[in-house]
Amino acid sequence: MSGAVSVTLKIATSLDGRIALKDGTSQWITCARSRARVHEMRAGHDAVIVGIGTALADDPLLTARTVPLPEHQPARIVIDSRARTPVGGRLVQSVSLGRVIIATDVEKSGPLREAGAELWPCGISDTGGVDLEYFVRRCAVEGLGRLFLEGGGKLAASFVRAGLVDRIEWFRAPLLIGGDAIPALGALGLSQMDQASRWSMTATERIDEDVLETYARVK
Repeated sequence: MSGAVSVTLKIATSLDGRIALKDGTSQWITCARSRARVHEMRAGHDAVIVGIGTALADDPLLTARTVPLPEHQPARIVIDSRARTPVGGRLVQSVSLGRVIIATDVEKSGPLREAGAELWPCGISDTGGVDLEYFVRRCAVEGLGRLFLEGGGKLAASFVRAGLVDRIEWFRAPLLIGGDAIPALGALGLSQMDQASRWSMTATERIDEDVLETYARVK
């Protein structure tokens, strides 16, 4: 995205582009060194973002657990239109480590606010989810210029569909887990091939048995 905010999408998949088995099992597709690199990437961004599906399924902490730890943790954001983020989950219970933000369409959620989470009313887009363009503008106002988008596939597709992703960091592991597993991207709703966004590979790196590919969006 041009302007004050850039969005990096992180994807970690099997060779056939799957992020988890059909039952949601995803630990671990990529190797330990790849996972450590993700923590370094988190530390290099102002905010880490997941969707409510990931927050509910994985109960993630989303901190940058580097060695040594970063001086400041990135803000941790859940895109959650109905404010369903669990008050008792690891995110909200770890607000002492850094900002926890819920981007939502709900203006009031007493328990989340009382626990220390910030609620950002962002409205709803034409497609029924949180208005991502408004959300990104709010990030700019808040001084969060480098955004690290981690999942899941539906949220990643929403950011891609809105033209908000500037860069992709794609970790590929040498596994094949099949078409019944969960894809890295949800539906994009394309009806013609020329509607597809185009990407240029800018770097590739071997990390043990995994491969990290870096892509920039072709403007």
